[in-house]
Formats: sequence, C-alpha cells, structure tokens
Amino acid sequence: MAQDSPDCDVIVADARWHGAVPGIAALVRRTARAAWAGEEPAPVTIALDNDRTIRRLNARHRDRNKPTNVLTFDYPDGVPGGDIMIALETVRREAQAAGRPMRHHLMHLVVHGILHLRGHDHHQAGEARRMEMEEARILGRLSVPNPWKFRPGAPSGRMEDAQ
Repeated sequence: MAQDSPDCDVIVADARWHGAVPGIAALVRRTARAAWAGEEPAPVTIALDNDRTIRRLNARHRDRNKPTNVLTFDYPDGVPGGDIMIALETVRREAQAAGRPMRHHLMHLVVHGILHLRGHDHHQAGEARRMEMEEARILGRLSVPNPWKFRPGAPSGRMEDAQ
C-alpha cells in the first residue's frame, strides 16, 4: 500500500451530511490522508452518521447512553486500521458553540480518530497535550486554524468524552 494513499472508505450514512458539508467524501479522504502522513497508513472506514446511531454505539461499547462527536474502533487482534463514526448533530452543535465552520470541526474529528488508530490517547494530561499538538500540526497543513487556541467567549472545545 502506498504511503500517501491509505485505504479510506467514507460512508455517508445520514444524507444530511451532504447538505451540511459540500464535497464531504473527498474532504474526509483528504483529511485522513493528511493524518496518516509520515506513518504507515492502514485501512479505515469513516462513517458519517447521526446522534441516534452514535448514542446506541456509545451505550453498547462505552456504557455511556448519550451521543458523542466521534467514536473510534480498532480492528481486532492487532490488525492495523479501524472504523471511525462521527455524529452529525453533535458536530454541528459543537462547531456552532465554538464559532468554527462545521467543515473544520469535522476535519478535526477525522484527524482525532486517525490519531487514535495511530496509538494516541488523551486519558492523561500529558497524552492529551501531545495529541492536541499533533492535531494542530496536521490541521495546520490543511489550512485549518488550531482548534485548541483559546478565544475569549468560546467554549474550550475539549474532547474529553470522545474516543
């Protein structure tokens, strides 16, 4: 598999994504490629769904009966790659609350999910800071402003609940 072209399948499970973010499949693939840059890419499926579906998965796999922005599932038995699920309504709410374009927040969550597949985590403060720095670096290459920079009046944008 070529380093710059990981196998990335994008499933738009909720058609409302098309209206929310024009050219969504190409944007998600381009973002995933950027997140794998410099690493050995692995197959990934990114499903763009809704709060209802993500809430069910979050309840089943994490014992949290509420929607979250992104869920990442590694393939079993150490097989490289995994699945990333992203919830439309939560992404829309978070983007609006942070005063960011929805496409930028979506790109951030794609990068976040890929970084989990690359072995990053955010359960400890040091890990979280390293992950945030890597997210900002990758997003910067895509001309997306650093989502972790403080803006007066904006919520922190932290994703403690996401994984």
